[in-house]
Amino acid sequence: QVQLVESGGGLVQTGGSLRLSCSVSGSTFSRYILGWYRQAPGKQREMVAIITSVDSTGYADSVRGRFTISKDNAKNTVYLQMNSLKPEDTAVYYCNSRSPLGRPEYWGQGTQVTVSS
Repeated sequence: QVQLVESGGGLVQTGGSLRLSCSVSGSTFSRYILGWYRQAPGKQREMVAIITSVDSTGYADSVRGRFTISKDNAKNTVYLQMNSLKPEDTAVYYCNSRSPLGRPEYWGQGTQVTVSS
């Protein structure tokens, strides 16, 4: 069973930085696509950033140039470095792991990020 545990959320002022971490249990870490998603109140969950098994990355337009996704295969951990944070980045951030075939897919419990203006 794959389990994902996020950490690193919190309250930060506009322009500040946070680093989210997601520890992934199980043997799929290096083979699966890893990603960060977020969901703001009243909005649908959206992709923020993804990283593949060969370290290819993708970002939502709204965060490109400010956020960086990375992973440490030795620690089974994926990170999201968030810089120049804006109030519109406020959301619950979820870690995701999914097979390149689309299923199975796993989610973490989420971590709250709040950016004050």
